[in-house]
Amino acid sequence: MIVSQVLQIIWAASALGLIILVLLHSPKGDGIGGIGGQAQLFTSAKSAETALNRVTWVLAIIFIGLTIVLSAGWLNQ
Repeated sequence: MIVSQVLQIIWAASALGLIILVLLHSPKGDGIGGIGGQAQLFTSAKSAETALNRVTWVLAIIFIGLTIVLSAGWLNQ
């Protein structure tokens, strides 16, 4: 395997991780659930939410950085 293939695998894994982590985030607003009073059915601890935010930001930075590196063609020299 060459370096660009390894980076592409990391890029795809970070994309999949971002999708999963964004879906795990708790909604900030009530949305339609606020009408029936069922908005706070599942509550998460503040520390868990903070850790989830940090991991999401790290994966987002990795994803964007690898997107720039792979699309610029800097590794194909």
